[in-house]
Amino acid sequence: MEVVLEFLQEHWRSAVEILILWVFIYYLYRTFRATRGARILVGLATIFVVLTLVSQILQLEVMQFIITRVAVVAALALLIIFQPELRMALARLGSSRLWSFNITQQEEFLSTLSDAVWQLSKKRYGALFAIERNIGLKDHIETGVQIKGSLSPELALTIFHPKTALHDGGVVLSGERIVAAACVFAVSQSEIGDRSMGLRHRAAIGLTEESDAVTIVVSEETGAVSLCMDGEIERNLKEDEFRERLEEIFLSDREADSDEEESAEELVPEQLDTQDSFASAGDRSLVSD
Repeated sequence: MEVVLEFLQEHWRSAVEILILWVFIYYLYRTFRATRGARILVGLATIFVVLTLVSQILQLEVMQFIITRVAVVAALALLIIFQPELRMALARLGSSRLWSFNITQQEEFLSTLSDAVWQLSKKRYGALFAIERNIGLKDHIETGVQIKGSLSPELALTIFHPKTALHDGGVVLSGERIVAAACVFAVSQSEIGDRSMGLRHRAAIGLTEESDAVTIVVSEETGAVSLCMDGEIERNLKEDEFRERLEEIFLSDREADSDEEESAEELVPEQLDTQDSFASAGDRSLVSD
């Protein structure tokens, strides 16, 4: 027992350092995992770790010297290579929630959005929605035509009608309102195995790779509905599945926050005279696909 205590007293700082590094690497991975540079980062890190271990085990002094000198230059190069990803991470760190309206309003908005999407699907109007979350989409909004109107199925059908001037592009939604239409989103540069996906789907994926936005695509050819988040796409969703996914994404966090606030309020005793009181638990232009 004394040996264990002595060991802990001597090496507790090392344990704290390892814990801090582990947390840092974990959150770094979460930040980059859905980005285009994720594979490059993992590959470079793997090569660096393997070369370092080999040089240490085999006592390769020349390789150790090269790795030490190259590491400084590589760190500067990574800052340049991953500049978009670092910008996104800093934006997430400093951003606040834009979804400030209450749960009832969110439910009404999601219901309206779902109705609009499925009316577009039935008419086979190609459509692309981008729902702004924590990271602002100002740069993309500026590429389109500002509208600033409440979302409705009729307005969505008008915007995406093939004969209108605003149909060829994306609609940005902030809160429960349409901010802009005919916006241009960067097309994803990652490899997509399904060649049936057109530029509208690739633009939807590309936007979610660069931000935390949620994008919705209605295929012009088949009327199929797809949902994209964190660089991944869910295709051919049914109406019930689509509604459930929207509620899962946008209502779960809000309900959790509300539960925490209610629990905090319940911790305050309401009756001090009760004998047994306790706290209750409780950059390419889009074309149709």
